[in-house]
Amino acid sequence: MHRFFVKPEQIGEREIRILGGDVNHISHVLRMRPGDELCVCDGDKMEYTSRILEISPEEIRVEILYGQEQGLELPCRVTLFQGLPKGDKMELIVQKAVELGAWEIVPMVTRRAVVKLDRKKEEAKLRRWQGIAESAAKQAKRMRIPKVCPVMTFAQAAEYAAGMEVRLIPYELAKDMSATRKVLEGIRPGQRVGIFIGPEGGFDPEEVELACAHGITPITLGKRILRTETAGFALLSILMYLLEE
Repeated sequence: MHRFFVKPEQIGEREIRILGGDVNHISHVLRMRPGDELCVCDGDKMEYTSRILEISPEEIRVEILYGQEQGLELPCRVTLFQGLPKGDKMELIVQKAVELGAWEIVPMVTRRAVVKLDRKKEEAKLRRWQGIAESAAKQAKRMRIPKVCPVMTFAQAAEYAAGMEVRLIPYELAKDMSATRKVLEGIRPGQRVGIFIGPEGGFDPEEVELACAHGITPITLGKRILRTETAGFALLSILMYLLEE
């Protein structure tokens, strides 16, 4: 069943109004008609199985057949702070991070990042990445669309993460897997978790020092060096395994 997201104010007692780009997608791409059924999510906990009542150029009215609360999100809100990679790797990272349960994604400019985005390019990239996040959320049957935040510097990202209960930075010079295992197994449902992933060249030692000064814990992901597009997936997968019942 096709899945769509709406804001809470679009949901009534018996009907839901679907607005924006989904109107064209439903009517012209999917060619759905009154009587067809679809799934609507409120961006939080509720999922509604619905039937199309009316299609107009501005909106689609659907009838709520039944609603149910779904526990499809990770018990923790995990923010992926991703150092900007080369080429189109960020598109893959956004897609897979959303599939693995990331709450939000923060693109990050670091010292060793090759990519440099001006304002115009950044706005275009953010629109592209957010669209990928929405498609991935629908495919993965997420209850919400993770936000792709505006690009931050490493220092800004460290400040942004200040209120999170758990902040981790995988670092190739970090050792002691037993300590890493203890940290990861100590994460509890309800906590906010920040994961800092460097670009192709890794983090500069001064950035790691800055991270430690902000209470961000260096951890190891093993004896092998992982690519930037692999490290975040590895850590998100571990958290999914540990946290989901």
